[in-house]
This record gives sequence, structure tokens and C-alpha cells, in this order.
Amino acid sequence: MSKVFVYGMAVKGDNFTDREKETHRLKLNFENGMNTILISPRRMGKTSVVKKALSSLDSNPDIITVYMDIYDCRSEYDFYNKFASAIIQQTSTNAEKWLENAKTFLSRITPKIAMSGLGPNNEFVLYLGLTPGTHTPEEILNLPEAIGKKRGKQIVVCIDEFQQIGEMPNSLILQKRMRGVWQHQENCSYCLFGSKKHLMTNLFQNKRMPFYQFGEMIMLDKIPAPDWVSYIQSRFESKNKSISEEFCKKICEATDCYSSYVQQLAWDIFVETDKEVNEQNFTNGEEALIAQTSSLFQQQISSLSTYQMNMLRAILAGNHTKFTSKDLLEQFNLGSKSNVAKLTLSLIEKELIERRPDGLYFVDPVFALWFAKDQAK
Repeated sequence: MSKVFVYGMAVKGDNFTDREKETHRLKLNFENGMNTILISPRRMGKTSVVKKALSSLDSNPDIITVYMDIYDCRSEYDFYNKFASAIIQQTSTNAEKWLENAKTFLSRITPKIAMSGLGPNNEFVLYLGLTPGTHTPEEILNLPEAIGKKRGKQIVVCIDEFQQIGEMPNSLILQKRMRGVWQHQENCSYCLFGSKKHLMTNLFQNKRMPFYQFGEMIMLDKIPAPDWVSYIQSRFESKNKSISEEFCKKICEATDCYSSYVQQLAWDIFVETDKEVNEQNFTNGEEALIAQTSSLFQQQISSLSTYQMNMLRAILAGNHTKFTSKDLLEQFNLGSKSNVAKLTLSLIEKELIERRPDGLYFVDPVFALWFAKDQAK
């Protein structure tokens, strides 16, 4: 069934818009064995772009693609088990081959196949039970290279939420192991991306970190408003409704062109509209969006200190620089000049604000809308 707008999941088909340049570049990198690092803020459509590029390789018999999400991995061997299972499953043609290849490329284990859960959407999952006593990190990390070499194929491994690696115990040791093995592989290349921009940036742009200059860095930017306008109008028209260019631009402005939010707000307005979007439809849609995200944002600020809240209020008031000036320190009760530096770092780490060339801004445009309404109460 064709959906009018899609958010909160990877987008494909008619719901995928623009990104032709980035998709083409990723495809070229994948075809030529180039490692790629994809960095952008949340809700910009990183996963959708990667999956779009991967799907373009389906007809290439010389390339096998693997995609995995490691968001739920909390330790080194959590990652190794997720990594090895995804490699075995997605380079094999069926469940019977999973067991055969697991025993071939990872000896000394007794792999098991089980259902992932209950209900109509469950699926078979391969459990390997890898531990430090059964396999070394190097054996596991070299698995895709071994498979690629034996089968005479190029393997592209895409790892989503890669920033989790930076938050694991002994993370630096793990990163060194991964880089040490992966940089010598000839039949395998990697696309590493994640949803926490500041953590990803530290992993790959910090000269002291093992993954510095591991691959080509692609910074995924916003889709321009004019492209969104034509897309939004076409989606409304597909269901015999209409929206003016003016309201499309207002959607882009409210969401700062963040891909997922554009689709979510457009859907909320679509639901409110009978035939043609009017001002009340837009207002109702925007209020619905804020209501849907309210509990998440409330949770994000629930543990903030008074000083941290005051810093957010200062930014909300339109201040982006000179927070250590006497006027701003006193007006917003930010404490000392040194306290401002601590506040800035802590709020950046919480991904509530970000540093841009011209100062500090809210990371999330809808959080900014919600925070403004919350403070106005």
C-alpha cells in the first residue's frame, strides 16, 4: 500500500525524495570498495539514503550488501555477535546455508536458528553465541573478508548507529582492533553512520582517534525547500487534495527542512485537510506535531539543571554568541564565565544544542517550537 508521507522509518519508493547526488556518490563508493563515513544530524534520512544506494546494487552479481543496526549493542561481544550474525545471514541464500556457512567460517560453535518474536511480523534469526573463549575479535572482524575472498565477491557492510561503539566499555581498544583489521581488507568495504552527530564527529574527525581518515567523509545536509515544495504538493495531489506553495514553505520553515519532520508535519496537515489546506489546517497540524513529540522533549529536559535551562532560554531569546558578556550572564542567570563553557559542553553532549559557525543553536527545530510554547505557559 502506498503511503502519502512516511516518517520514523527508512523511506523508499515514491516517498523518497531528492538525494540523487548523495545516492550516486554512495553507489560509486560501494562499487569501488571505498570506505564511507556518513554524518548528519538526526532525522535527515541517513538510513533511507544508504538503503537506497544499497538497493541500486541488487542487480550487480559481483557485490553482496549487508546492513545492520547496532543501536542495542552495549558491549564488545554484543557487537561481535550482531556483526557476525548479520554477515552470515545476508551473505547466505537461505536459513540452511546460515548454519553451513557459520560452521565453515566460524568453527568451534553450535549455531542456532530461532524466531525473533511472536506475531505475524516475526522472522528467523541466527544465534551464534560468540564469546572470548570461542573466537578472537580478529577472527570475527575478518569474517566478511573471508567470505568475500572465498566466493570471489566484493562485500559492502553498512553499520547504522555506529556511535554506539564510542560508548562501549574499553571503546578505544575496540576501535583500534576494528581499524587494525578492516584497513587491510581487499574484498570488503564499510559504510559507517549514526544518529548522534557530535559522537560520530569525534570518532572520525579527531586526529587522536583510531578511525581518523578511515574513509571518505560525507556530510548529509538538508534537502532544499524548493525540492520539498514540489514533493509535498505531489503527495497531496496523489490523494486529490491540494496545498499551496506558501504552506509548503511554511512546513519547511517550521521543520528547518529536517526530512523526517517535513514528512511528519505534512502528514499531520494532510489529516486535517478536507480538500485544500488553509491556515487552520496548518495550525492544527503543527499543534499535533508538537503534541506527538511533547513527552520525548519533556523527558529530555527533566534532568536539566537550572543553569542548563537558563542557557536554553537564552538561546530561545535569540542569543547565539557572547554568552559570557556581563549583560547575558546577569539577564539569564548563567553563573560565571567558566560555567558557560561547562553548560555549552553538557548541552552539546545531550544533543540539545549545536555549535555552528555563527554561534549556538537548538539541534532539533521541533524541540525549539515545543520549548517556546512550554516556556510561554
